[in-house]
Amino acid sequence: MTTAKLFLGLAMAVLVAQPALAETKLGPKDRARVARAAPGDREEVRYCLVERKKGGKKGAIIGAAGGAGVGVVAGGNVGETLLGAGAGALAGHLIGKNAGKRCGEVLRRNP
Repeated sequence: MTTAKLFLGLAMAVLVAQPALAETKLGPKDRARVARAAPGDREEVRYCLVERKKGGKKGAIIGAAGGAGVGVVAGGNVGETLLGAGAGALAGHLIGKNAGKRCGEVLRRNP
């Protein structure tokens, strides 16, 4: 494992982590979904939509770091390491976004 690969992995982790540090806000479609929800469920729908966004961001960061780490440990070149990081980020985002059984039920009730 070379020093250059370690620094590349660290730089990628820092660049990917920057968007996750920003405050999570709902877009216009999500705000409309909250407004359409039943009055008793509005706060819960808003909470679930925000948590889903946060989960997707966290999953993408963890997946990218894991994919890059596997690429570095496996001895791949820079291209293979970046490909592993991208695949890990995509998988982590999808897994993190769909976590939470309770929120799934609330969002199904309020489309």
